[in-house]
Amino acid sequence: MTATRLPTGRGASPRIARAINDRLALRLLQQEGPLTAGQLKELTGMSRPSVADLVERLQDSGLIEVVGESGAARRGPNARVYGIVASRAHVAGLDVRIESIAVEIADLLGRTVARRELPVPAQAAPARIVEDGIDLLQDTARAAGVDRLHTLAFGAPGLVDPVTGRLSPTGALPSWHGDLVDEARKRLGVPVLLENEVNLAAVAEQRTGGAADGDDATFVLLWLGSGVGAALMLDGRLRRGISGGAGEVGFLPLSTTGELPTATDCDNGFHGMAGSRGVCALAREHGLAVTADDARAAADAVREAAEAVREAAAGAPPGATGRAAGFLDALAARIAVGVASIVAVIDPGRVVLAGEVGQAGGHALADRVAGRLARLSPLRTAVQPTAVEGAAILRGAVITAMDAAQDTLFTPPE
Repeated sequence: MTATRLPTGRGASPRIARAINDRLALRLLQQEGPLTAGQLKELTGMSRPSVADLVERLQDSGLIEVVGESGAARRGPNARVYGIVASRAHVAGLDVRIESIAVEIADLLGRTVARRELPVPAQAAPARIVEDGIDLLQDTARAAGVDRLHTLAFGAPGLVDPVTGRLSPTGALPSWHGDLVDEARKRLGVPVLLENEVNLAAVAEQRTGGAADGDDATFVLLWLGSGVGAALMLDGRLRRGISGGAGEVGFLPLSTTGELPTATDCDNGFHGMAGSRGVCALAREHGLAVTADDARAAADAVREAAEAVREAAAGAPPGATGRAAGFLDALAARIAVGVASIVAVIDPGRVVLAGEVGQAGGHALADRVAGRLARLSPLRTAVQPTAVEGAAILRGAVITAMDAAQDTLFTPPE
């Protein structure tokens, strides 16, 4: 990575110039890892004395420390290697679902130090869930030896009002989601951020998934799980819409029944076609044994079908393979209709299939969706499975909290 500092001069006081250079150096240390003063000089374009002053300032502020010495083969002492003090602050990411609450505690570089998950019983009282959620957060932090969190970031389904920063649930989502966020803001006295959960999955895709290795500027992430949703990453930025509702594709007027969704119920929209209940029903229609209707059951059915198709050449029973392929083809056809609707408006060039079902389907499902999409749309669009392993929403929440904490800590005081 190469970078240049903004020059001092007209319009930039020495204090502002130092702040700019400090932030640049810290970003380089975050992205590149520990560096020597010589490497910082090369990457920033600053003079040797300026880099020496910068290193001293950042050490005095407790933001960087000596983490080792370079192994360069030369006469004289090895150069000191500087790195960010990751333990200077800790953040928390939370993934709030209908059926569970997950918490991840991470240091200032986003490295996980603790993670826990709490199942939410279907009939639990909302006030009890909120209390249990706060306890889960605090207990997880204490177990990691973290006395005080710097920043929290919640991911939850629904619309996040861009004016109030509060959750505006859509459809039949539970009210305790918003209550939990409000309670955390009231009790903990630290910055608490709230983002739509699919948007956070897109953040994780951009920063740690396949998008991190290539063109990460524009893509649409389609979440396929209990429900369906989309995140729009356009020109490197999340696009949330005027009311925070960009990507609420579950309400697209697409259905297998001919009925239409309403403002409060998307069962007769794209949600009904590609959400977990619809996926499980489709699997049963193709002779697959599915006993539940939740995201896990849908993902299991898709994963088993994808594995059966991949193993067909290894002697799998033709009947089972045929049923699996038929199920994946039918599911891909449904998903492609929704993707075609998105592509016709956004033309992102790339769609990432994520969520429990998208992840389970892998390339077997993504390739089928791409083939169907090519018949429906003249726009060239790559369809790929998510490259983020594990809990994408939780990872996106941690990244969001980490960025906010760094923005605060990496800004020198007035």
